[in-house]
Amino acid sequence: MVGNLLLARILLVCGACVLAAALIPIRRLLDLLPPGRMRSNWILLMGLALFFILGYVAYGFVFLRAEQHSVDLIVPIIFFFGSIFVILSATLSQQTVVNVRRITMLEQENVTDSLTGVFNRRYLDRRLNEEFARAERYGQPLSALLIDLDNFKMVNDEYGHPAGDDVMVTFANRLLETIRAGDIVARYGGDEFMVIATNTPGPEAGRLAERIRHQFETHPIQLGDTAGQPLSVRITVSIGVSCFCENFADAQSFVACADAMMYKAKNQGRNQVAFCDDCTPPKDPPPPREMRITM
Repeated sequence: MVGNLLLARILLVCGACVLAAALIPIRRLLDLLPPGRMRSNWILLMGLALFFILGYVAYGFVFLRAEQHSVDLIVPIIFFFGSIFVILSATLSQQTVVNVRRITMLEQENVTDSLTGVFNRRYLDRRLNEEFARAERYGQPLSALLIDLDNFKMVNDEYGHPAGDDVMVTFANRLLETIRAGDIVARYGGDEFMVIATNTPGPEAGRLAERIRHQFETHPIQLGDTAGQPLSVRITVSIGVSCFCENFADAQSFVACADAMMYKAKNQGRNQVAFCDDCTPPKDPPPPREMRITM
């Protein structure tokens, strides 16, 4: 009898301590979760853990005062292993959230340009192939805008590469604010950016390109120089626009058209939009084949 009573005391005390220890991973988990239903549920679980700790203490007083039998050890045993279950669940949940966040960050880094924060070339190539295939299969309009910062080398030469990096970051952020919600922005390479405008026909893509060009022409980029004084840098852009049509054999030729138009805009004086006209039908279609019937 005395041995059973001692064992029951040990199980109750250990169970209460384990439950108290379970509050630590639950608290850490709450710090990782954003506000929402899941976080509220874990707050509820923390409250239940506190309630069970009080229940352990209250049951301990009742158990230790009453005359006990061997069968009465069942409840302390269940209490103890219940506390083990709670701490294991909380610890594993915390580790799962940490691992999911780490994987998400790695995936984000894998498709994001490290300087500007927009998508990188790897992601751009993948999405271009996907969107081109979708436009080809379902006949949906698709446009691509290739944007080049005019005379960006002069910014690096005059103000230094740190200032040039600031210009690139500010440019990317402002570009994200200028485009529409469904458009995709990626760094094409160097000081070139591409906007994939899904479900966007030619005229609408032209208006979008002109809006982007006008935004940077009329709003200089504000920076700070080494002395902490405000510095204003005027950046203009040259934009080549390509629109999907059946004349393009693949996504590469679709992008090549936008690239050619971007260089055309630069060669014509910069700070302008050039529109790809490869979608016009050939002027001299081949004559129909002569049908010959052999008797």
